[in-house]
Parts: sequence; structure tokens; C-alpha cells
Amino acid sequence: MTDPIEPLYSDEEIEAARVLFAQPVSFMMGAVRMDGLPPADLPEVAFAGRSNVGKSSLINGLVGQKYLARASNEPGRTRELNFFLLAEQLRLVDLPGYGFARVSRTTASKFQDLGRQFLRGRPNLKRVYLLIDARHGLKKVDAEAMDALDISAVSYQIVLTKADKIKPPEVDKVVAETLKAIAKRPAAFPRVIATSSEKGLGLPELRAEIQRTCLS
Repeated sequence: MTDPIEPLYSDEEIEAARVLFAQPVSFMMGAVRMDGLPPADLPEVAFAGRSNVGKSSLINGLVGQKYLARASNEPGRTRELNFFLLAEQLRLVDLPGYGFARVSRTTASKFQDLGRQFLRGRPNLKRVYLLIDARHGLKKVDAEAMDALDISAVSYQIVLTKADKIKPPEVDKVVAETLKAIAKRPAAFPRVIATSSEKGLGLPELRAEIQRTCLS
């Protein structure tokens, strides 16, 4: 697939990103209110997606740890903004999931509103990585999330998860369909990365993309 913007990542970029993500990373804090956020003094990238899409597994895979971001067997468990500090240089932010939260509508609205407020009011937020299950592709609830990102004018990029669960031609098809679906969305970054946290597929490229976005 030809990249529409710039050449894909060089070997040097891949290696530099590997070294970056191998540096110390730690859980900073969970915030339940906008006035409880850390200072906007470092670049941040955020991870969003349906509650069972594999956000925790992806974050853990990127930094090479099993238990940094806590995965739960109960979808919708993340009800705050979780901040992780990487190499004292940038922050990874785990946003509350959407779509399958087994909580009251009032509670779900409360923590999803927090995510929307964060998107609108965080000047150091460089990009949101919107995670989509490669087996299912974009759903209506994902389109609603993209609408919110477009309105907030926050750059976002689609990351397909669990791509090892389908055959490579199917992955290519989902990538192509996703690119077509986001083509006219104003805040969508026109590159889709297919990943597998379990197999490591796409993680070197995603690390390079994050480093390029935050530290170039």
C-alpha cells in the first residue's frame, strides 16, 4: 500500500522508537475530573476505543510490559483517564472505553463526558489512536466516536487490533475499507496501522508513529 503522505518508517526510526519504548515507563495517575489532570507540559497521545477492543493489551505491548495497563474481564471497567509516563518525555493516556460498559447510563455518560472534555481541552494532546477490532471493522458506535473527534478537531489515527485473528488478505481488505471510510473526515490521519498485541504485529510501526508525532 502506498503511503499518501510520506515514506514509511526508516530502519533508523524503527530502532529509535524501540529504544524509546524500552525506557522506564510508569503509571502516573488516574483522573476523574478535568481539574485533576497533570500539567500540560509534555506531549501526550491517547488511546480510545470500544470497551473490549484491547486498549490495555496494546499499551502493554508497546512498552513491553504485561501488567502496566490493567486489562479487565469486565468490559467498561476503565472509568477514568489513566496517565502513563514514558522516558520522562511523553505520556500515554488510556481513555474510558465506550460501547459495552456494564454500568448505569448515568455513570457511563459521566466517564465518557470526561473523555470528551479531555479531547476538547488538552492543548498538548498530539494525537488520539482510535482502536478498532480488525475482525469487525468500523461500527456505528465508532462512527460516533469519530464524529466527536472531528468536532473537537483532534488528530486521530485508526489502529486495527487483533489482526492476527484473521488472514492477511482479510487484514488488507479491512485496512482498505477503513481508509475509504475516513477519507473525507477532517481530523482523520490517512494511515491505518494493523496490529496484534499478542504477536507483536505492527507495534514497531506504531511506536515509530508515536515518536514521530510527539518528538520530531
